[in-house]
Amino acid sequence: MASYKLMVKDVIKKADVLLEVIDARFPDETRNSEVERDITRANKPFIIVINKCDLVSKETLEKTKSRLSKIAPTIFVSNKEKFGTTLLRHKILEIAGIKGREILVGSIGYPNTGKSSVINGVSGRHSARTSPISGYTRGVQLVDAGSRIMFIDTPGVIPFGENDEYIQGLLGVKDATHLQDKIGVAMRIIGKLCAENKTVLESLYHVTIEGQDSYDAILLIGKECNFLKKKGEIDEERAAMKIINDWQKGLLV
Repeated sequence: MASYKLMVKDVIKKADVLLEVIDARFPDETRNSEVERDITRANKPFIIVINKCDLVSKETLEKTKSRLSKIAPTIFVSNKEKFGTTLLRHKILEIAGIKGREILVGSIGYPNTGKSSVINGVSGRHSARTSPISGYTRGVQLVDAGSRIMFIDTPGVIPFGENDEYIQGLLGVKDATHLQDKIGVAMRIIGKLCAENKTVLESLYHVTIEGQDSYDAILLIGKECNFLKKKGEIDEERAAMKIINDWQKGLLV
């Protein structure tokens, strides 16, 4: 914990502009208010980069942008759809307000929010290594993005707390086999989908969810998938694992 704080402070100190990369599906859970306060105290401009925007509806994105743009300039990015990186480049140059030298840009965020992918998108080439495996970027590295933009690419930087298994499952940092509370994570996924996009949940599993809570929905899906134990009881853990795996594969979008 102490080492990550020192690294964040060092990146904030050296950078001219900071990017806080968050996951479009979980904007509030992947923001870090403490880091944002440190950036503000250092009087450094920062941009909130809402990554993986292709995994969220346009309506949800606009609501998120409406809230977060009051805190800092907000840019949507999808590396899969090759969207938003040119706008992000222009925004970096605009808010830096620096002429005659390179602009150092620090990227900060939780593991698996896609920091290196955002850097690659702005750079237009695979300068920074990317991987869905948390912690792949080892140590701090500088990435030349052209147009006087130089990224300070960092490892995960913001670590998860001991009690953040749910968000690790939701972000795909841990796959279903490595989660202790598989049912709890699956319930979070179902709760989110029922609130925002119940149709995709019902369509994928051929079920109708009307008034059931998240746990009952897991049982309903388990029954439809014929996940049964020897005595005919529904295998709730197997159903939960399928929901988590489908979520992490991007099927529940």
